[in-house]
Amino acid sequence: MTLKDIVSTAFSDLSLALTLASQRRDLLIETGSRLADRLTKGGTIFICGNGGSASMSSHLATELVSRFLIERPGLPAKALTADTATLTAIGNDYSFAEVFSRQVRALGRPGDVLWGLSTSGTSPNVLKALAEANSREMLTLFMCGPKVHDPKVADIIIPTPGATTPRIQEIQLLYGHTLCHIVESLIFEGGSKDD
Repeated sequence: MTLKDIVSTAFSDLSLALTLASQRRDLLIETGSRLADRLTKGGTIFICGNGGSASMSSHLATELVSRFLIERPGLPAKALTADTATLTAIGNDYSFAEVFSRQVRALGRPGDVLWGLSTSGTSPNVLKALAEANSREMLTLFMCGPKVHDPKVADIIIPTPGATTPRIQEIQLLYGHTLCHIVESLIFEGGSKDD
């Protein structure tokens, strides 16, 4: 494969993934509305994932705590991936599979949200955290790759089209940004699902 082929393939694959992703419009609107509802009732959004998804967890939490597009008060959100001391202590003392679920057990309350990210859809620590959040009456959101391995893993599942991990992550970032925009619009600009 030539370098030109690499670039052309990346753009054509992303273009196809974007076309497929646009079919999730109603699901994104409904999800953003549910997130906004939890936040206005005092809930906190916790976000987790591994590798690139860990970075995206921090990025999306920051979009909520700081701001996305408009000047407004911060919203309560926390990336469960950001505290190195907590992650390494739990990983060392228990296991890597527990790094998110133990934090959910310590911090999560009914009415909160756990937003899990996994390109494979099979990350054991993310799945364990979702199970813990479900048991605590938290709203659970799972963004995974195109294959949904367990439709009961979360209250809301948003499968992400893409032939490769990079394309899945790019679409998940678009989904995440769209959800942040919906939340801001509903809470601070009086947005409506019918607009």
